[in-house]
Order: sequence, then structure tokens, then C-alpha cells
Amino acid sequence: MTDAAQLLSLVSELLAAKPPATTDPVDFLKARFDAGLAWVHYPVGLGGLDAPRSLQPVVDAELAAAGAPDNDPRRIGIGLGMAAPTILKYGTEEQKRRFLRPLWVGGEVWCQLFSEPGAGSDLAALGTRAVRDGDTWVVDGQKVWTSSAHLARWAILIARTDPELPKHQGISYFICDMTDPGVEVRPLRQITGEAEFNEVFLTGVRIPDTHRLGEVGEGWKVAQTTLMNERVSIGGMRLPREGGMIGPVARTWRERPELRTHDLHQRLLTLWVEAEVARLTGERLRQQLVAGQPGPEGSGMKLAFARLNQEISGLEVELLDQEGLLYSDWTMRRPELVDFTGRDAGYRYLRSKGNSIEGGTSEVLLNIVAERVLGLPAEPRNDKDVAWKDLTR
Repeated sequence: MTDAAQLLSLVSELLAAKPPATTDPVDFLKARFDAGLAWVHYPVGLGGLDAPRSLQPVVDAELAAAGAPDNDPRRIGIGLGMAAPTILKYGTEEQKRRFLRPLWVGGEVWCQLFSEPGAGSDLAALGTRAVRDGDTWVVDGQKVWTSSAHLARWAILIARTDPELPKHQGISYFICDMTDPGVEVRPLRQITGEAEFNEVFLTGVRIPDTHRLGEVGEGWKVAQTTLMNERVSIGGMRLPREGGMIGPVARTWRERPELRTHDLHQRLLTLWVEAEVARLTGERLRQQLVAGQPGPEGSGMKLAFARLNQEISGLEVELLDQEGLLYSDWTMRRPELVDFTGRDAGYRYLRSKGNSIEGGTSEVLLNIVAERVLGLPAEPRNDKDVAWKDLTR
């Protein structure tokens, strides 16, 4: 399936069989998945048609024009952007068929159990243990900064299965049922007043070996697929011109001429151009993905995303003058998604502070770009060949 006309014909058949105006949204999404129009580059039977990734926008645009429902991608972004590509690459056929359809339809929310209190930027130093007991693994430990854990049915989890090996080698990758006994989710209240993040405590959680992704001890390799896709999904999302954070600032500039100054004008012009460059670079990155898995270039996009969001939101607060100091609501709640553009300037300013931490800190991503994109010498490290149990903590 390589022809846009063929895809559009399939879209027409779907719309005729399941008219969006009269079909339950979930039923429509299931039918779309079964027709191979969910993610067209996936294999036949798994929501795709083995078609080029570049044809996905053709399908999306046609369905959107017909008023078809989407799967609320912001709510299930971790599943779509991180869990799904990892399951596709490393999962068994049984795992793919069990998890991908409900994941895409949005019936099962996913979260990511990676970071720990003592293993954030140095993720490979994680200490959560998974000990094999027959056909199951018993997991004990603590994870932190877990988005959507309070909503999630499933989690992608990395845990240490062999402390005798160096830290990158003794890790395995699992799918964890968040409803199992021993999983406790606690909210982490943020600077915004909300708790979209959580800490997760795992106490004697039993995970069947059939929920392991990849071989035992190869969890770090599997996790790299997740992390590279995460950075692309954060920094390389498809946006229209003036989409994202630059949109509200540009709109305020046009509608509130009394707020303008020469200095703010120059800064806005600079950031507008940089935002447009980042948007077009993200489009080029998505086109490169047609040829295969995302590479370290996604780290550069995520770096730009974090810096621009923080600079643009800072400019917006200054532009609004005294109004920029207002904050609408400090109510403690546990939201289902992060909405940068639908909230006020104060929220955008505070929430964007986390952009340089989540999805890989900017400092770590600078190292990745330096070493894997530019080919600069790696920083000297003396812990790569030391057993995890012997590391100083």
C-alpha cells in the first residue's frame, strides 16, 4: 500500500460503513484501527497497512474533514508516542495483539515507570529490583515524576534484574499492570498547584514473564527506543504556523497595541522566527522517520522545545505587564492532560519550567547531541564496567 489514492479509497469505505455522525466514537476508532488507518506504517493487522509513514497526514486530514472522532492523543500520548513503538519493535506477536489496539483506541491509558529519586538524569543507576520467582517477577522499588499514573491501566517499567552486572547491563524491561496489588500512586503537587505527576511505590508487585519486553538484561537497549521516541513526540509534534506557545503571545501582540514596546517587539520577532524554524525542523525530522526509527536528532528538537517554551512564556508575562502576575487557580487537582495553550499566561510560565527536565534533562540531551550527532569525544566515565552493587550511592 504505497498510493495515497488507495488510502483515500479505504477512508471512504470506512466513512460509508461507520458514518461519524451516527457511530459511537469508540466503535469508529476500533473500525479505523481494524481497517489499518490508525498508524498506516504499522504492519497489517496491527492498525496499519505497511504503508509509508508520510501518508499518515493524508488519512488524518480526510478523516478530520469528515468530522471523525480522534483518540484524544494528548491524554494517551505516552501510550502512542512511547509504549506503542517499543511494543512494536520488541514485543511478541501476542503482546502486540493484546496491547496495541486498546492503546490506540484510548481505552487503556499508559504511564512510564523509569525515573527514581536517585536515578533521574543517570537513569541507568536505577535501583528498583525485579527478582524472578518461577514464571513471574517480584518487583520492589520507587518511581517518581510519573505522568498520568493516577489514570493509567498499564505502565512501561524498567527494573534491575542483576545487580552483579554493570548498571547498563543488569536491567530488564516490563509491562506493569497498575491495578495489581502492591502498586501505590501518590500525587506530587507542582509549582502550578496541580499534580499531573506522581510518585509510584512498588511493593511485592508480581509481573508475569509474559509481560517482559526484550531479553532479560537487555532492558537498557529496549529503553533507548522508548526514550528516543519520547523526545521526538515531545519536541517534534506537528504544529501549524503560530502553533504552540508562540500563538497566544502573537495574538496578544496584535490585539493589545497599548502593551507594545520596541524592545518587546524585537524579542517577539526573534522568538517567532525561532519557533517557525523549530516547527519546520520538526517536519523534516518526521520525514526522516519514514526511513526508520528515530535517532539522536530528536534530542536536539526536544532541547529547542524546552528553551523556546521558557523564553516565549517569559516574554508573554512581561508583555502582559501587571496582568502577567495574575494566576487564575491554585486548586489542587489531578488533570488528565497538559494544556499549554488553553490556560492563562501564568500557567504557561510556571509549567514550562518543567520542559527542560521532563523527557530527559537539557544537560543530558546536550551530551547526546554532542556525542551522537556531532561526534565529539564522550565524557570520561569510571563506572561503566563496575558492578551496580559496588557503585557509590
